[in-house]
Amino acid sequence: MSSKRPDVPGMRAELSAGGDQRQPGAYVFLQSGEVRFLDAAVARIIPADDLGPGAREAAVVVFLDRQLASVWGGHGRNYRTGPWQEGTPQQGFQSPLTPQEIYRTGITDADGYCLRQHRKIFAFLAPLVQDAALGDMENGSADFETVSSRLFFALLLRNTIEGFFADPLYGGNRNKIGWRLIGFPGVASSDYPQHLAQHNVGYQVEPVSILDIELGQAQVDAQGYALHRKRRSEMPSG
Repeated sequence: MSSKRPDVPGMRAELSAGGDQRQPGAYVFLQSGEVRFLDAAVARIIPADDLGPGAREAAVVVFLDRQLASVWGGHGRNYRTGPWQEGTPQQGFQSPLTPQEIYRTGITDADGYCLRQHRKIFAFLAPLVQDAALGDMENGSADFETVSSRLFFALLLRNTIEGFFADPLYGGNRNKIGWRLIGFPGVASSDYPQHLAQHNVGYQVEPVSILDIELGQAQVDAQGYALHRKRRSEMPSG
């Protein structure tokens, strides 16, 4: 196995279009009001709790921004000529709108809905009211002016989960928060397969990301497998 990052089809083109994923810095696509909405929304979709930090702390909005600025955000590789008909859930994404268009109009519609219902935009609502507003979007009862609230929420939910668990290379999952929550080790190590046959035995190591390897913050062996360190709580004393 090579020590280089897997060359997933289209990955390098999307990284180029979306900016350097390793530098969160300024937002590439999102505008300030959109960042404000998304920061509040992802914090309710995956909130910080007694299990650990949530989507806000994991910089999921940075992930969303980078993806929207990429080829994916503009549907650069998708068929975009109709006819457009209402599809079944099994048929996947059927909208003629790009993710960029759905987010831009959807956020505007969501804040407009909250203003009509609660006299405040989403970010300034109390958490429980935010939850109720997101529930209205999820079930489609939120009256949006431009885009389907159900479509907007479904895309936001899916992308929030992706940003929480994707490799930090893409801007989210900061400090590998999502991976630490579920005990995912990240890039495989050469000794990992032997643990698969052990039932109910945790693989207690510090997770390693592709970004860690690229930045020289993690090492690989001669075959390109990650060298994992045991978690401090699991290291023998003495």
